[in-house]
Amino acid sequence: MNRRPAWRRMEDIFNSGKAKAIGVSNYTIAHLEELLRECNIKPAVNQVELHIFLQQPELVKYCKENGITLEAYSPLAHGYAKSDSILTKIAQKHGKSVAQIMIRWCIDQGLVPLPKAVSKNHIQQNFDVFDFCLDTDDLNQITKLDKDLRTCWDPTHIA
Repeated sequence: MNRRPAWRRMEDIFNSGKAKAIGVSNYTIAHLEELLRECNIKPAVNQVELHIFLQQPELVKYCKENGITLEAYSPLAHGYAKSDSILTKIAQKHGKSVAQIMIRWCIDQGLVPLPKAVSKNHIQQNFDVFDFCLDTDDLNQITKLDKDLRTCWDPTHIA
């Protein structure tokens, strides 16, 4: 099933009361514009790969302007950042792990991070991000880390 018929089916499910919200995954701005032209119900959420090394500022801005929540999957970039010197310094400054800095950054950007963790310790660390704030210097350094790095697949050219 391609996007258009699938969305129409999701709208039917929503209208039947079987779902309280519906959303999309891996939609670019072009995909969202197409959907918003054709749909009756705006997606509540767009789940995309988004992290410090793939910040997607245009998509973030577009979704905010259109009232679509962005859910960031792979917010830890599949461990790509473990040894990044800038993130390590920011983490040391706040007494946190690099992963906690990456999750906090997502929250500060108004995103919903969806980190993967299996160990009880990592799950707890992923929640332990509300007792500190990234300051302007931290955020400026993190902005410079955007490399348009995808650790998953690229939906850009999907019709």
